[in-house]
Amino acid sequence: MIYESQLISRILSGNKKAIENFCHQYKDPLFIFVSKRVKNEADAEDITQETLISALNALPNFKSKSKLFTWLCGIAKHEIADYYRKRKLKTVLFSKMPFLQDWADEALGPQGKYLKDELKEEIKYVLENLSEGYSKILRLKYIEGLSMKAIAKKLSITAKAVESRLYRARKKFKKLWLKKR
Repeated sequence: MIYESQLISRILSGNKKAIENFCHQYKDPLFIFVSKRVKNEADAEDITQETLISALNALPNFKSKSKLFTWLCGIAKHEIADYYRKRKLKTVLFSKMPFLQDWADEALGPQGKYLKDELKEEIKYVLENLSEGYSKILRLKYIEGLSMKAIAKKLSITAKAVESRLYRARKKFKKLWLKKR
């Protein structure tokens, strides 16, 4: 095992092997830390990956005032808080606008063919009147069912950027939907 200060120095100098060592060394313990706080295994895995990415980006700011793993756990706590904040926002949004949940879960999924033609036409209208970027990200998430990570890869952007765009796209969808009604 490489000492933390050596590992950090190598990462900061751009050593790809050091980055691999970092991820290999901290992924499992970090996953255990996260999975104790987030019960869904897939979400815990996503949060673990996001934490490692955030840590690599923030590594120049690490001042060695604590152990590296303790610092990583601090970043993970922020990622977990974001996760729960987004879940709460989704719950609030969908509780006030249940048709959006129906749209996300049914209208654009395999059961969509069973919905009333009128609802499908309204959804189609709103999607067609969204900007191409918003329409695309909603389609990738809800029609194709891609994860944030998969969407990020497909669009060549970060998962954080996907989350931001998806949030804005949902907000715009809601606004257009209410205007249509």
